[in-house]
Amino acid sequence: MREFIVEADGGSRGNPGPAGYGSVVIDAATGETLVERAEYIGIATNNVAEYRGLLAGLRAARELDPAASVRVRMDSKLVVEQMSGRWKIKHPGMKPLAAEAAGIYPPGQVTYEWIPREHNKHADRLANEAMDAGKRGEQWDPGASMAALNAPSPVSPAPRTPSGPPGDATAGAAKARQALAEGRAGSAPAPTTAGGPLGDTAGTATVTGTGTAATSDADRRAARTLASPSPSSASASGQAQPAVGWGAAPDLGAPATFVLLRHGETPLTPEKRFSGSGGSDPALSAVGREQAERVADALARRGTVQHIVASPLARTRETAAAVAARLGLEVAVDDGLRETDFGAWEGLTFGEVRERYPDDLNAWLSDPQAEPTGGGESFAATAVRIAAARDKLVAAYAGRTVLLVTHVTPIKTLVRLALGAPPESLFRMELSAASLSVVAYYADGNASVRLLNDTSHLRG
Repeated sequence: MREFIVEADGGSRGNPGPAGYGSVVIDAATGETLVERAEYIGIATNNVAEYRGLLAGLRAARELDPAASVRVRMDSKLVVEQMSGRWKIKHPGMKPLAAEAAGIYPPGQVTYEWIPREHNKHADRLANEAMDAGKRGEQWDPGASMAALNAPSPVSPAPRTPSGPPGDATAGAAKARQALAEGRAGSAPAPTTAGGPLGDTAGTATVTGTGTAATSDADRRAARTLASPSPSSASASGQAQPAVGWGAAPDLGAPATFVLLRHGETPLTPEKRFSGSGGSDPALSAVGREQAERVADALARRGTVQHIVASPLARTRETAAAVAARLGLEVAVDDGLRETDFGAWEGLTFGEVRERYPDDLNAWLSDPQAEPTGGGESFAATAVRIAAARDKLVAAYAGRTVLLVTHVTPIKTLVRLALGAPPESLFRMELSAASLSVVAYYADGNASVRLLNDTSHLRG
C-alpha cells in the first residue's frame, strides 16, 4: 500500500481577513513532492483556512491513490486534535468542514500528527503565496511558485534542544556571552563592545541555540551583532549606541507569542481581596463582563491571535469565552494556568490578613518558599507549575500567537522568568483587571517581554 504525507496550512491576515491555504502531498517512501495546491479564499478566519488546506490536501492525495494510507501533518493543534477525535468541534463553521474532511478517505486510513510551524514551511509558503496573489487580485499560479525551495524533509527532524528552558533569561545570557567570547578568540575581528551588558537587554533573544557543547557560526554572528553597533546606531556625538538585537538572527523563525490577558473584574477585585484557586471561584461582575467585551473588540481589531488557552477558573473561562465568540476560536483549558492557592487568606483583604496572621504574612513577603496560612501555595511552587505549563505551551504552539487568559500571579511569573528577575519582583509589577501583556519565546530558549499591563482598550 502506498503511503502519502499531506502537509497543510492556512492563514488569515486579519482573522477574519484575506485568507488562503496551501497543501502539499509527499511520497512517504521517497520524499518526492507529488502535488502542490494553494488558493486564495477571500475573507475567512485562520481556522477556516486551515481546514480548507486540509481538504485540498486530502482530495489531492485521493486523486493519486484512493487506497493509500495518509499521514496528515499540520501545525494547527486545533485541527489535529479535532480530526483525531480528542477535541469536540463546537464552532458551527468548523463542523461541516471537519465532516467533509473525515469523509474523503475511509475511517482508519488517515492519521493526524501535530508538527511545529518550522517543520511545515512548504505548506505555509504556499498559503502565503496564495494570500499574496489575492492581494494582487489574482489566484495562485503553480508555475510561479517558489514554495518548494528549501522545503524541509518530510521526516521530522529532531527538535533543537536549547541550553535552558524556554524563557530562561539566565541561560540565554550565558549562551550569548559564550558565543561572543568564542567569536573574539577566533579569526574574526574582535567586535566593539556595546554600551550595556548582554544579559540586560532583550537582544539576548536573538542568539541561536544548537543544543550541543560547541557554538555554531550562527551563534557567533548573532553575538557579534548584539555587541556591535550598526551604522545607524551612533549618536549625534559619534558615540556608539547599543545595537538592537531583535532582527540580528532571522534564522530563529517566528516565536511562540503569548498574549497574556488577566481576567476581568469580579466582585472581589475592587475590594482588593485575595482570590486564588482555593476560594469561592467568583464569576465576573457586570464591570468585568464589560471589560471582557472591550478586550475582545481590541483583539479582533489587532487580528493576530490564533489560539486561546484559559485557566480553569470561572472568571478566566468567562473572559476567554467573550474573546472566543468575537474571534471565532475555540478555548482550550490548561490547569497549569490557574491562580495561586492562597489558603486561609482566600476572600480576605491584605489588612485583614496582616491583622490575623502577621507572622505568616511577613514570611510570605520575604521568602518565596513560604506558604500562605493553612497550606496554600508558595510563590516558588507556583513558579514551578507555571514554568512547566509554559514549556508545554511553547512546544505546542511554536511560531503561533496564543492568548492565555489567566491571573495576576501566573502572568507576573511568566514575565519574571522571561526577564530573569528575582522572586521579589512580583511585588513590583502592577497588573490591572483585563490588562494585556505579551511575551515572545524563541527557538533558542530566549524570551522577550514586549508589553506589560496595557489597559488602553478599556479607556474611551
